Amino acid sequence: MSTRTTSQEPAVTHTPVPFDPEIEPALAQILSPDAPPFTPETIPGMRAAMAAMFPPAAEQVGDAPVHVAEWMVPGPEGAPDLEITVISPRDVEGPVPCLYNIHGGGMMVGHRNMDVGRLLALVLELGVVAVNVEYRLAPENPHPAPVEDCYAGLVWTVEHAAELGIDPSRVVVMGGSAGGGLSAGVALLARDRGGPALVGQLLLCPMIDDTNTTVASHQYSNRGTWTRETNLAGWQSLLGADYGTDAVSPYAAPTRATDLSGLPPAFIEVGSAETFRDEDTQYALRIWETGGQAELHVWSGAFHGFDMYVPEWHVSKIAIETRTSWLRRVLGLVAG
Repeated sequence: MSTRTTSQEPAVTHTPVPFDPEIEPALAQILSPDAPPFTPETIPGMRAAMAAMFPPAAEQVGDAPVHVAEWMVPGPEGAPDLEITVISPRDVEGPVPCLYNIHGGGMMVGHRNMDVGRLLALVLELGVVAVNVEYRLAPENPHPAPVEDCYAGLVWTVEHAAELGIDPSRVVVMGGSAGGGLSAGVALLARDRGGPALVGQLLLCPMIDDTNTTVASHQYSNRGTWTRETNLAGWQSLLGADYGTDAVSPYAAPTRATDLSGLPPAFIEVGSAETFRDEDTQYALRIWETGGQAELHVWSGAFHGFDMYVPEWHVSKIAIETRTSWLRRVLGLVAG
Protein backbone atom coordinates (compact mmCIF):
# COMPACT_ATOMS: atom_id res chain seq x y z
CA MET A 1 0.00 0.00 0.00
CA SER A 2 1.28 3.46 -0.86
CA THR A 3 2.07 5.77 2.01
CA ARG A 4 2.08 9.52 2.21
CA THR A 5 5.48 11.20 2.07
CA THR A 6 4.62 14.89 2.22
CA SER A 7 4.89 16.66 5.55
CA GLN A 8 2.30 18.69 7.38
CA GLU A 9 2.62 22.45 7.60
CA PRO A 10 5.60 23.29 9.81
CA ALA A 11 5.04 24.66 13.29
CA VAL A 12 7.75 27.29 12.77
CA THR A 13 7.77 30.29 10.47
CA HIS A 14 10.30 30.22 7.64
CA THR A 15 11.55 33.71 6.88
CA PRO A 16 11.93 34.02 3.11
CA VAL A 17 15.09 35.15 1.37
CA PRO A 18 14.26 38.70 0.19
CA PHE A 19 13.82 39.61 -3.43
CA ASP A 20 16.47 41.89 -4.87
CA PRO A 21 15.26 45.46 -4.18
CA GLU A 22 15.95 46.37 -7.80
CA ILE A 23 13.32 43.94 -9.11
CA GLU A 24 10.88 43.74 -6.21
CA PRO A 25 8.78 46.64 -7.61
CA ALA A 26 8.24 44.55 -10.75
CA LEU A 27 6.28 42.04 -8.70
CA ALA A 28 3.54 44.60 -8.10
CA GLN A 29 3.01 44.78 -11.86
CA ILE A 30 3.43 41.05 -12.50
CA LEU A 31 1.16 39.84 -9.71
CA SER A 32 -2.47 40.82 -9.94
CA PRO A 33 -4.34 40.83 -6.60
CA ASP A 34 -7.39 39.61 -8.51
CA ALA A 35 -5.66 36.63 -10.12
CA PRO A 36 -7.72 33.47 -9.57
CA PRO A 37 -6.16 30.39 -7.95
CA PHE A 38 -5.34 27.36 -10.06
CA THR A 39 -8.38 25.06 -9.93
CA PRO A 40 -10.04 22.75 -12.45
CA GLU A 41 -12.59 25.55 -13.01
CA THR A 42 -10.07 28.35 -13.64
CA ILE A 43 -7.44 26.47 -15.63
CA PRO A 44 -9.23 26.61 -19.04
CA GLY A 45 -9.48 30.40 -18.85
CA MET A 46 -5.85 30.71 -17.82
CA ARG A 47 -4.78 28.56 -20.75
CA ALA A 48 -6.76 30.69 -23.18
CA ALA A 49 -5.32 33.91 -21.77
CA MET A 50 -1.76 32.63 -22.00
CA ALA A 51 -2.27 31.35 -25.53
CA ALA A 52 -3.52 34.78 -26.59
CA MET A 53 -0.34 36.38 -25.24
CA PHE A 54 1.97 34.42 -27.54
CA PRO A 55 1.25 34.31 -31.28
CA PRO A 56 2.50 31.48 -33.50
CA ALA A 57 6.23 31.16 -33.97
CA ALA A 58 6.20 32.43 -37.55
CA GLU A 59 4.65 35.71 -36.37
CA GLN A 60 7.04 36.07 -33.48
CA VAL A 61 10.22 35.57 -35.51
CA GLY A 62 9.17 38.15 -38.12
CA ASP A 63 11.93 38.74 -40.63
CA ALA A 64 14.67 37.08 -38.56
CA PRO A 65 16.95 34.92 -40.73
CA VAL A 66 15.39 31.60 -39.71
CA HIS A 67 13.04 28.99 -41.11
CA VAL A 68 9.97 27.99 -39.09
CA ALA A 69 8.23 24.67 -39.72
CA GLU A 70 5.23 23.20 -37.93
CA TRP A 71 5.02 19.41 -37.71
CA MET A 72 2.52 16.82 -36.53
CA VAL A 73 4.48 13.79 -35.33
CA PRO A 74 3.55 10.48 -33.69
CA GLY A 75 2.91 10.60 -29.97
CA PRO A 76 3.31 7.68 -27.56
CA GLU A 77 1.64 4.45 -28.59
CA GLY A 78 -2.13 4.87 -28.46
CA ALA A 79 -1.90 8.61 -27.80
CA PRO A 80 -2.62 11.62 -30.06
CA ASP A 81 -0.03 13.06 -32.41
CA LEU A 82 2.22 15.83 -31.14
CA GLU A 83 2.58 19.38 -32.42
CA ILE A 84 6.21 20.41 -32.84
CA THR A 85 7.72 23.69 -34.02
CA VAL A 86 11.18 23.62 -35.59
CA ILE A 87 13.20 26.85 -35.84
CA SER A 88 16.28 26.53 -38.05
CA PRO A 89 18.96 29.05 -39.01
CA ARG A 90 19.18 30.00 -42.67
CA ASP A 91 22.29 29.46 -44.74
CA VAL A 92 23.90 26.98 -42.34
CA GLU A 93 25.67 24.05 -43.97
CA GLY A 94 25.88 20.58 -42.54
CA PRO A 95 24.08 19.11 -39.53
CA VAL A 96 24.06 21.38 -36.49
CA PRO A 97 23.33 20.82 -32.78
CA CYS A 98 19.76 20.67 -31.52
CA LEU A 99 18.00 22.23 -28.55
CA TYR A 100 14.94 20.14 -27.72
CA ASN A 101 12.71 22.46 -25.69
CA ILE A 102 9.84 21.72 -23.29
CA HIS A 103 7.70 24.66 -22.14
CA GLY A 104 6.69 25.43 -18.56
CA GLY A 105 3.36 26.15 -16.90
CA GLY A 106 3.23 24.02 -13.77
CA MET A 107 2.05 20.97 -15.74
CA MET A 108 -1.38 22.66 -15.96
CA VAL A 109 -1.04 25.57 -18.41
CA GLY A 110 1.41 26.98 -20.94
CA HIS A 111 2.09 26.56 -24.64
CA ARG A 112 5.22 26.03 -26.69
CA ASN A 113 4.87 29.49 -28.27
CA MET A 114 5.73 31.11 -24.94
CA ASP A 115 9.37 29.99 -25.39
CA VAL A 116 9.85 31.16 -28.98
CA GLY A 117 11.69 34.33 -27.95
CA ARG A 118 14.21 32.43 -25.83
CA LEU A 119 14.75 29.84 -28.56
CA LEU A 120 15.04 32.35 -31.38
CA ALA A 121 17.83 34.15 -29.54
CA LEU A 122 19.74 30.88 -29.14
CA VAL A 123 19.21 29.82 -32.76
CA LEU A 124 20.57 33.15 -33.98
CA GLU A 125 23.51 33.23 -31.58
CA LEU A 126 24.60 29.60 -31.71
CA GLY A 127 23.48 28.50 -35.16
CA VAL A 128 21.53 25.55 -33.75
CA VAL A 129 18.14 24.06 -34.56
CA ALA A 130 15.44 24.44 -31.90
CA VAL A 131 12.72 21.82 -31.66
CA ASN A 132 9.81 23.00 -29.51
CA VAL A 133 7.33 20.31 -28.40
CA GLU A 134 3.70 20.56 -27.27
CA TYR A 135 2.52 18.04 -24.69
CA ARG A 136 -0.76 17.11 -23.04
CA LEU A 137 -1.56 18.99 -19.85
CA ALA A 138 -2.87 17.92 -16.46
CA PRO A 139 -5.28 17.43 -14.81
CA GLU A 140 -7.09 16.03 -17.90
CA ASN A 141 -3.88 14.20 -18.82
CA PRO A 142 -2.04 13.18 -15.64
CA HIS A 143 1.32 11.45 -15.45
CA PRO A 144 2.69 9.74 -17.49
CA ALA A 145 1.09 11.60 -20.42
CA PRO A 146 3.22 14.80 -20.31
CA VAL A 147 6.63 13.17 -19.95
CA GLU A 148 5.80 10.36 -22.39
CA ASP A 149 4.74 12.95 -24.98
CA CYS A 150 8.02 14.79 -24.51
CA TYR A 151 10.04 11.59 -24.77
CA ALA A 152 8.19 10.51 -27.91
CA GLY A 153 8.93 13.89 -29.49
CA LEU A 154 12.62 13.53 -28.64
CA VAL A 155 12.79 10.06 -30.18
CA TRP A 156 11.11 11.34 -33.35
CA THR A 157 13.51 14.29 -33.51
CA VAL A 158 16.59 12.10 -33.33
CA GLU A 159 15.17 9.56 -35.80
CA HIS A 160 14.53 12.41 -38.29
CA ALA A 161 17.79 14.23 -37.61
CA ALA A 162 18.92 14.17 -41.25
CA GLU A 163 15.63 15.63 -42.45
CA LEU A 164 15.81 18.39 -39.82
CA GLY A 165 19.48 19.20 -40.40
CA ILE A 166 20.38 18.07 -36.89
CA ASP A 167 23.49 16.34 -35.61
CA PRO A 168 21.95 13.52 -33.50
CA SER A 169 25.09 13.27 -31.38
CA ARG A 170 24.69 16.86 -30.15
CA VAL A 171 21.22 17.18 -28.65
CA VAL A 172 20.42 19.04 -25.43
CA VAL A 173 17.03 18.72 -23.73
CA MET A 174 15.96 21.97 -22.07
CA GLY A 175 13.11 23.74 -20.37
CA GLY A 176 12.07 26.05 -17.58
CA SER A 177 9.95 25.34 -14.50
CA ALA A 178 7.63 22.43 -15.37
CA GLY A 179 9.56 22.19 -18.65
CA GLY A 180 12.75 21.82 -16.64
CA GLY A 181 11.20 19.05 -14.60
CA LEU A 182 10.00 17.29 -17.72
CA SER A 183 13.46 17.70 -19.26
CA ALA A 184 14.99 15.99 -16.23
CA GLY A 185 12.36 13.25 -16.53
CA VAL A 186 13.11 12.80 -20.23
CA ALA A 187 16.84 12.52 -19.46
CA LEU A 188 16.07 9.76 -16.94
CA LEU A 189 13.84 7.96 -19.46
CA ALA A 190 16.47 8.18 -22.19
CA ARG A 191 19.06 6.68 -19.84
CA ASP A 192 16.82 3.89 -18.57
CA ARG A 193 15.37 2.95 -21.98
CA GLY A 194 18.64 3.15 -23.86
CA GLY A 195 17.14 6.00 -25.88
CA PRO A 196 18.72 9.04 -27.50
CA ALA A 197 22.18 9.86 -26.13
CA LEU A 198 21.82 13.44 -24.91
CA VAL A 199 24.89 15.64 -24.50
CA GLY A 200 23.24 17.81 -21.86
CA GLN A 201 20.15 18.84 -19.92
CA LEU A 202 19.51 22.56 -19.42
CA LEU A 203 17.24 22.82 -16.38
CA LEU A 204 16.01 26.34 -15.66
CA CYS A 205 14.41 26.59 -12.19
CA PRO A 206 13.08 23.05 -12.70
CA MET A 207 9.95 21.73 -10.95
CA ILE A 208 11.22 18.34 -9.75
CA ASP A 209 10.06 17.63 -6.16
CA ASP A 210 6.42 16.72 -5.46
CA THR A 211 6.89 16.40 -1.69
CA ASN A 212 7.06 20.15 -1.00
CA THR A 213 9.03 19.52 2.19
CA THR A 214 12.03 21.80 1.69
CA VAL A 215 12.54 25.06 3.56
CA ALA A 216 12.22 27.01 0.30
CA SER A 217 8.89 25.37 -0.47
CA HIS A 218 7.54 26.83 2.77
CA GLN A 219 9.27 30.21 2.50
CA TYR A 220 7.24 31.26 -0.54
CA SER A 221 3.72 30.53 0.62
CA ASN A 222 1.52 33.15 -1.08
CA ARG A 223 4.65 35.02 -2.11
CA GLY A 224 6.37 35.50 -5.46
CA THR A 225 5.56 34.52 -9.02
CA TRP A 226 5.19 30.79 -8.24
CA THR A 227 3.84 30.15 -4.79
CA ARG A 228 3.73 27.05 -2.62
CA GLU A 229 -0.03 26.92 -3.10
CA THR A 230 0.20 27.01 -6.89
CA ASN A 231 2.95 24.40 -6.82
CA LEU A 232 0.78 22.08 -4.76
CA ALA A 233 -2.03 22.51 -7.30
CA GLY A 234 0.33 21.59 -10.12
CA TRP A 235 1.56 18.41 -8.48
CA GLN A 236 -1.93 17.36 -7.43
CA SER A 237 -3.11 17.88 -11.01
CA LEU A 238 -0.25 15.83 -12.45
CA LEU A 239 -0.24 12.98 -9.94
CA GLY A 240 -3.90 12.54 -8.99
CA ALA A 241 -4.38 9.79 -6.42
CA ASP A 242 -0.62 9.12 -6.28
CA TYR A 243 0.10 12.63 -5.03
CA GLY A 244 2.15 12.57 -1.84
CA THR A 245 2.63 8.79 -1.80
CA ASP A 246 5.61 6.57 -2.39
CA ALA A 247 4.00 5.49 -5.67
CA VAL A 248 5.18 8.67 -7.41
CA SER A 249 7.40 7.91 -10.40
CA PRO A 250 10.85 9.49 -10.74
CA TYR A 251 9.93 10.31 -14.33
CA ALA A 252 7.20 12.57 -12.92
CA ALA A 253 9.22 13.95 -9.98
CA PRO A 254 12.93 13.42 -10.71
CA THR A 255 13.99 13.93 -7.09
CA ARG A 256 12.31 10.56 -6.47
CA ALA A 257 15.01 8.84 -8.54
CA THR A 258 17.24 6.71 -6.34
CA ASP A 259 20.05 6.64 -8.91
CA LEU A 260 21.23 9.79 -10.68
CA SER A 261 24.33 8.23 -12.22
CA GLY A 262 24.87 7.97 -15.95
CA LEU A 263 22.97 11.14 -16.80
CA PRO A 264 24.08 13.76 -19.33
CA PRO A 265 25.80 16.86 -17.93
CA ALA A 266 23.30 19.16 -16.26
CA PHE A 267 23.07 22.93 -16.07
CA ILE A 268 20.81 23.87 -13.17
CA GLU A 269 19.76 27.46 -12.56
CA VAL A 270 17.42 28.82 -9.89
CA GLY A 271 16.73 31.99 -7.91
CA SER A 272 17.62 32.23 -4.23
CA ALA A 273 14.17 33.73 -3.57
CA GLU A 274 11.88 31.05 -4.98
CA THR A 275 10.10 27.83 -4.13
CA PHE A 276 12.38 25.54 -6.15
CA ARG A 277 15.72 26.73 -4.71
CA ASP A 278 16.39 23.83 -2.35
CA GLU A 279 15.15 20.95 -4.49
CA ASP A 280 17.23 22.21 -7.42
CA THR A 281 20.44 22.68 -5.45
CA GLN A 282 19.99 19.27 -3.84
CA TYR A 283 19.56 17.70 -7.28
CA ALA A 284 22.94 19.06 -8.34
CA LEU A 285 24.52 17.76 -5.14
CA ARG A 286 23.12 14.30 -5.77
CA ILE A 287 24.45 14.27 -9.34
CA TRP A 288 27.90 15.19 -8.04
CA GLU A 289 27.69 12.39 -5.45
CA THR A 290 27.56 9.89 -8.33
CA GLY A 291 30.55 11.44 -10.07
CA GLY A 292 28.28 13.09 -12.61
CA GLN A 293 28.60 16.54 -14.11
CA ALA A 294 26.43 19.45 -13.03
CA GLU A 295 26.86 23.21 -13.20
CA LEU A 296 24.75 25.00 -10.59
CA HIS A 297 23.85 28.70 -10.43
CA VAL A 298 21.72 30.22 -7.67
CA TRP A 299 21.01 33.84 -8.57
CA SER A 300 20.79 36.04 -5.51
CA GLY A 301 17.45 37.74 -4.90
CA ALA A 302 15.92 36.32 -8.07
CA PHE A 303 12.29 35.18 -8.13
CA HIS A 304 10.89 32.36 -10.25
CA GLY A 305 11.11 33.09 -13.98
CA PHE A 306 13.17 36.24 -13.42
CA ASP A 307 14.88 36.12 -16.80
CA MET A 308 11.52 36.27 -18.59
CA TYR A 309 9.78 38.74 -16.28
CA VAL A 310 12.66 41.20 -15.87
CA PRO A 311 14.98 40.56 -18.84
CA GLU A 312 16.71 43.94 -18.53
CA TRP A 313 17.84 43.28 -14.94
CA HIS A 314 21.61 42.96 -14.92
CA VAL A 315 21.41 39.55 -13.22
CA SER A 316 19.04 38.29 -15.94
CA LYS A 317 21.55 39.32 -18.59
CA ILE A 318 24.39 37.57 -16.76
CA ALA A 319 22.27 34.44 -16.26
CA ILE A 320 21.48 34.24 -19.97
CA GLU A 321 25.15 34.73 -20.87
CA THR A 322 26.14 32.02 -18.41
CA ARG A 323 23.73 29.39 -19.70
CA THR A 324 24.71 30.23 -23.29
CA SER A 325 28.36 29.73 -22.37
CA TRP A 326 27.50 26.29 -20.99
CA LEU A 327 25.63 25.41 -24.18
CA ARG A 328 28.64 26.36 -26.28
CA ARG A 329 30.81 24.05 -24.22
CA VAL A 330 28.58 20.97 -24.17
CA LEU A 331 27.69 21.36 -27.86
CA GLY A 332 31.31 21.82 -28.91
CA LEU A 333 30.73 25.29 -30.36
CA VAL A 334 33.39 27.96 -30.61
CA ALA A 335 32.41 31.49 -29.66
CA GLY A 336 32.32 33.84 -32.60
